[in-house]
Amino acid sequence: MHGCRVTVPSHSAILAAKGLPMAEWFVAKASEMPDGDRRIVTAGRHEIGVFHKDGAYYAYSNYCLHAGGPACEGLLINKVVDIIAPDRTYQGQAFADELHFVCPWHGYEYDIKTGECVGDRRLKLRKYEVVRRGDDVFVVA
Repeated sequence: MHGCRVTVPSHSAILAAKGLPMAEWFVAKASEMPDGDRRIVTAGRHEIGVFHKDGAYYAYSNYCLHAGGPACEGLLINKVVDIIAPDRTYQGQAFADELHFVCPWHGYEYDIKTGECVGDRRLKLRKYEVVRRGDDVFVVA
């Protein structure tokens, strides 16, 4: 099959296509999950990291793409950028607005808004939908 690409739909896409409901797993009361907080939710056989940042919720597989570590359980840190002067000399480093979470096993960093591995943007954690019903926050898996 040289040159042939096959796309396999996700489990959730198959259920949705069949009109079957996805399970909603309770994460927390929104009032108990302040900005910058996170929760790890066990949803069946999946572990999911749910983050609350700048009023939005983001949820990703807690399985690191590198070695299977707990990707969503490490440090939250802003992206570090090198400052280069117009003459191309190094001027130091600063923190950018982009927030990352770091797998505690080997330091793989992921963008909190996209789930992309910042070292190789082609790699991306599985993303989950987050819904809010009143004060309750759920992840759909």
